[in-house]
Amino acid sequence: MRLLEKVKLNLENRKVKFSDITEQWLEQKENEIKQSTYANYKYLIEKYLNPQLEMLSIKDLLRYNYNQFIKELTKNLSSKTVKDICTVLKSILKFAEKKYKCNFNIEEMRTPKLNIENVKTLSNREKNKLEKYCLKSQTLRNIGIVVCLYTGLRIGEICAIKWKNIDLEKKEIYVKSTLQRSYEKNGEKTKIIIDSPKTKKSIRSIPISNKLYLILRDLKSKYNEEDFLLTGNNIKVIEPRNYRYDFQKTLKECKIKPYKFHVLRHTFATDCINVGMDIKSLSEILGHSNVNITLNRYVHSSYKLKKKYLERL
Repeated sequence: MRLLEKVKLNLENRKVKFSDITEQWLEQKENEIKQSTYANYKYLIEKYLNPQLEMLSIKDLLRYNYNQFIKELTKNLSSKTVKDICTVLKSILKFAEKKYKCNFNIEEMRTPKLNIENVKTLSNREKNKLEKYCLKSQTLRNIGIVVCLYTGLRIGEICAIKWKNIDLEKKEIYVKSTLQRSYEKNGEKTKIIIDSPKTKKSIRSIPISNKLYLILRDLKSKYNEEDFLLTGNNIKVIEPRNYRYDFQKTLKECKIKPYKFHVLRHTFATDCINVGMDIKSLSEILGHSNVNITLNRYVHSSYKLKKKYLERL
């Protein structure tokens, strides 16, 4: 290609708008990622990136102050949301760099650090009170709460569990799917989808304890293999948003202060640590992508536990 043609091509490239780049990027990503992930990317673009960047050309984007944009986002959004937005933005810009032969100096973009909150768990008294109430009520939704207390399942995972995923002979629960409400490709309407879990490590089997086995054994014969655990129906499902509401209602009836549903997973993991489970085994049960996530999140022993170990010196 002659030099004049290259210059002309570069000039044309500089007129390409951010909206054109994102459309091309999404088209490439569509066949590479899960439907729920695609919908999430589309939502972040429409909600946060396009309002500021949509009409900017590559020429404008080359001199745009991305760090100021990120700073503005952090004023009203959590560090996790801002980090997600930055991840999508960087991927789009890297795509543009390769396709349109330009350099946005992405390495200078400062992504905010995640604010790691202290893990909240149920006290032994709260856990026992909640478990007793749920077993007494015998509703499938409350049985699901007990299952989470003894397996550490995520809310989307428990919503997707069917009775066929519960093998009482081998005493295992197979986690193969997650249920969630996700934005459709237009980024406006939502729908419920059952998809594979967030990572490969999330596809796993979890041992069923003897206590949980006795609870599930008496129930399984009443339902078909394709029935969902939480509904006892093979068509009707409970989506995470509604199950969170049910959980809050159950806590209120137990006269336990409000907690997020994830407290069940945190409580399970912390209990496992306290009884001496090794981190690798716990990480596999929780479906973490790597052991470091488990270490950073849960290995913060209590004062009593520290004192107990020190007394052994």
